[in-house]
Amino acid sequence: MSHDAYRRSLRATAAPREAEYEVFARATAGLMAIEGASTPDLKAKIAAVHFNRTLWGMLAADCANEHNGLPPDLRRTIISLAAWVGDYSSAAMRQRETLQPLIDVNRIIMSGLGGQSETEAAPGAP
Repeated sequence: MSHDAYRRSLRATAAPREAEYEVFARATAGLMAIEGASTPDLKAKIAAVHFNRTLWGMLAADCANEHNGLPPDLRRTIISLAAWVGDYSSAAMRQRETLQPLIDVNRIIMSGLGGQSETEAAPGAP
């Protein structure tokens, strides 16, 4: 394979990871804004939790597709996490639970997408 073909292949595979990272960063920033507010706006909280839950629902649907290229164990794990995100999101809205666990899970995913260790991605960054 030529160097140019390798570079094109690398860009094609890196772009989806970067896009996924950006969407997770957006969802996490929204959750963090609510979590950090002294008096959270209920409409903003609903929007942030809904956006995050929708993101996870899309991931689960993609992982359920038989043509998904991820290893089956990873796909099952993502689907399981998506179910937890949905359940926890409902509980957080009903019982006014903290959004921090959702933020933490998103940060762990972001660290994997960005190639960072969990501790590198966690402090201060979405």
